[in-house]
Amino acid sequence: MTATVRSDLLLSHKVVTADVTAPFDHVDIATWLKTLPTHEYQRCAPGDHKAAGYTVDDDGTPMSINVEMIGTGLVIQQYRFEEARAHYCRMVSLSDVLTPAGWTTTQVIWELGIEQLEGDRLRYINTVTSHPTEHFLEFITGTGQTFEEAAAARQQSSGEHCELETPHYARSIAEYAIAHAAAVAA
Repeated sequence: MTATVRSDLLLSHKVVTADVTAPFDHVDIATWLKTLPTHEYQRCAPGDHKAAGYTVDDDGTPMSINVEMIGTGLVIQQYRFEEARAHYCRMVSLSDVLTPAGWTTTQVIWELGIEQLEGDRLRYINTVTSHPTEHFLEFITGTGQTFEEAAAARQQSSGEHCELETPHYARSIAEYAIAHAAAVAA
């Protein structure tokens, strides 16, 4: 799908952190994302996360497909792995959104990072940034909403969603690292 993204306009932005304990050298966010089972994804945001999968785009770029509720919108994320390392991933999606007023699109940038605080004490950093597409701007105009109103609503719903999922993602990434460390030691 192609769309004109308005990167000059910010629809929403949220950074949430959560501290966990896990062996830093065994954290691998990129592999965790590529192997994240649907049911574990659902546990990371109970009620909001619906399904997850892994595929590749036409050009072979790895992609994470996530289906979730954010506020009143059913969002189908088609995240392309723009940067995929053990301790940091940058994912960019041109996302389809089903709202009560119909379908539209937004760009979502999801950054997942982990930093070592001290020893096995780690901090997971979940950053989600969204920009409107030209279609989104036309869509909200058609519904009588201003960009400022749409952005305020998206900021609230996306912020609440990030607050819900971040500690669960941190726990899941930590458990993955602990399991990997145990498998290597065996």
